[in-house]
Amino acid sequence: MSLFGFLVRMARKILENVLSGLMQQLNIVQDQALAPMRAMVQQVVGGIWIGQGANAFVEEVSSLMIPGVGQVMDHITFMSSNLQRAMDIIDDADKQAQSMASSLGDTFGNIVNF
Repeated sequence: MSLFGFLVRMARKILENVLSGLMQQLNIVQDQALAPMRAMVQQVVGGIWIGQGANAFVEEVSSLMIPGVGQVMDHITFMSSNLQRAMDIIDDADKQAQSMASSLGDTFGNIVNF
């Protein structure tokens, strides 16, 4: 394996690890922030707490907190998509480099055998 091939595979592995970490973070945000907030709102709307304070809580969580967490999730998803695109570019570059190296090997082989 060439140095270039080694570096390309190492870069790809790093990207895979970063993508995996991002997906874990996305799940954490979903499970530990968004889902509990939605559950609390449902409980309050369901009557566990009533009055002006309850209404203000539901409004605050629904209009600020939940959309804010959604934006965090959108940013993680966008970053993940861009990193996946980078990994695809790395894969394409690796394939092109392998193809070019193979082609050059064939050309040099033909010259030597000529």
